[in-house]
Amino acid sequence: MRNATLLIFLTGALHAQNPVTPGKFNVEHPTLLNLGFDWSISGDTNRNATVEVRFRKTGTTAWRAALPLLRIGGERVYRDRESMTYTVPHAFAGSILNLEPATSYECEFTMKDPDGVNGQAQQRVTVSTRAEPKSYSGGRVLHVYPNDHEGPKLEPNFIGIKAAYYGEGRGDWTAVRMRKAQPGDTILVHAGLYRPERYNYVDPLSAPFTGSWSLSLKGTAEKPITIKAAGDGEAIFDGGGNAKLFDMIGSAHHIIDGLTFRNTEIAIFAGDKEVIGAVALTVRNCRFEDIGVGVWTEYAGSRDFYIADNIFLGREDRMRLIGWNQAGQRSAGIYPSHQLRSFFAVKVYGPGHVIAHNAVAYFHDAICISTYGPPEDDPERRASSIDIYNNDIHLSNDDFIETDGGTHNVRVFNNRGVNAAHNGYSAQPFFGGPVYFIRNIHYHVPAGNPFKLSAVPAGIIAYHNTLIGEQNSTSTYSNGHFRNNLFLGKDIPNRGIMTWANASESYSSDYNGFRPNKNVKKQYTWIADGKTTDFATFAEFKAATNQEAHGIELDYDIFEDLKPPDPARRYHVYHSMDLNFRLKAGSKAVDAGVVLPTVNDNHAGRAPDLGALEQGRPEPHYGPRWVTWKPFYR
Repeated sequence: MRNATLLIFLTGALHAQNPVTPGKFNVEHPTLLNLGFDWSISGDTNRNATVEVRFRKTGTTAWRAALPLLRIGGERVYRDRESMTYTVPHAFAGSILNLEPATSYECEFTMKDPDGVNGQAQQRVTVSTRAEPKSYSGGRVLHVYPNDHEGPKLEPNFIGIKAAYYGEGRGDWTAVRMRKAQPGDTILVHAGLYRPERYNYVDPLSAPFTGSWSLSLKGTAEKPITIKAAGDGEAIFDGGGNAKLFDMIGSAHHIIDGLTFRNTEIAIFAGDKEVIGAVALTVRNCRFEDIGVGVWTEYAGSRDFYIADNIFLGREDRMRLIGWNQAGQRSAGIYPSHQLRSFFAVKVYGPGHVIAHNAVAYFHDAICISTYGPPEDDPERRASSIDIYNNDIHLSNDDFIETDGGTHNVRVFNNRGVNAAHNGYSAQPFFGGPVYFIRNIHYHVPAGNPFKLSAVPAGIIAYHNTLIGEQNSTSTYSNGHFRNNLFLGKDIPNRGIMTWANASESYSSDYNGFRPNKNVKKQYTWIADGKTTDFATFAEFKAATNQEAHGIELDYDIFEDLKPPDPARRYHVYHSMDLNFRLKAGSKAVDAGVVLPTVNDNHAGRAPDLGALEQGRPEPHYGPRWVTWKPFYR
């Protein structure tokens, strides 16, 4: 009798925790194309609550459905080697995708639970997407020339950027700032070479010893400070092998436009962890070459960067794909142990950043979020609501894009990656999610996986990616969901095509297309509840797991003209201009997907196609929009 009473008590207690109680609703930093939200909760022990989302342009009447928010919470993200552990707070989080810039939207969120909702079940907010930053047209125009300029000069004019930005001063007087640039000023940098005489005490460019310029003034959103190429030829900032060129720690609302940076370890440094960072930094239409790092902030309070339409060219080997730590290469003398020439093109932390339409080649990693560690409590100091899209990535010695350290609503979409030594798109780790991987291309990654899901990341959403490679890492992850992807094997011996490595009971996989490797007995692997099960056939996998009810097997004949990379040519460099990822009309991948609101609403046929490119729709423009030639192709 006592045991029965205890059982009734426990059952009632658990049932009492099943209704969901809404908590704080948070609107994350808007970007140009997307809006992110998170809504904390308690209760919902049985995890059957949902949040439906719809939206409309302000002033219109018709509502559109968006993806539901993702239920997160309770997942443990950890890596023992660094003594790092984090338990995801209970919440819903997600994004409204593919919006228009500088547009106001009404957004409605409705929480439902069969067990009941204790509290306000609906939130309605009006949020505007951001506009692309613009220079202020009513401010002063200051003209900068190199020291060796000959000929007429426009007024007011200055020798070097420091004189225009802070005022004249050489030697000890470089620290004197008597004529500071004002919000709304535009500094036009005229053609020439700006290379400090680092060891000259009275360097004409006012950057003695370090060869660096500290640019830490404050513009405003309406009146940014702009440093821009004048348009009369290439304006080149050459560091002479120094550590940093532009140190922009402490700055706010700056636009760097059309300059060339070269011969330095860090071209633009914009934030140091637990020190200070930058706000609303724009870097666009620039060229970076012979550098170790392009744009870098580690500071959690850095926010709302716009890094777009740039070319980043690192120092890594341009003729061979060489991983920094691949077995056999160091002993063969191909690559000295752990030697890096160029680290990454862009790395950020903090909310609201946009990294778009860049061309990146010859780096260790192309584009990264700082791994940082467990997120801080303040939502204004987390890597959230970050967009990484339409970048063209060529030849990385590690990965294409790393979202490592992100928290909520990181959106990686419409990127093209060709040649990476280790992995394609990384979440090592991700702290709750969602992190969206949508319509990305992955080709020739011989050593790793399309998705690097290490340190038990949580909240993985992968939709519509074209992935030429096997996803067979056994590193577990939580709350992973796969739809409308293509995974095509390269016939690597003893390697199956797909492993689902679930660390929790929240997962789903359907409507994906798989090309199995030939002569492999363990083709599909399912990891759940600590148990690993291998399957030789897709039918066996479906029957045992109840996943992929609409998934299909297919082959390379789904493409107009695409062959897999040759496994025997591990170090070979492929070029995207030679690769055709478009689907063939009428192939098995066409019309084989499922509708995902705001993701594939514009599909061409009776249903969405699988993979990154919809048959009958134009291919995205990868890389800088001003580039009509190929920046790193032969």
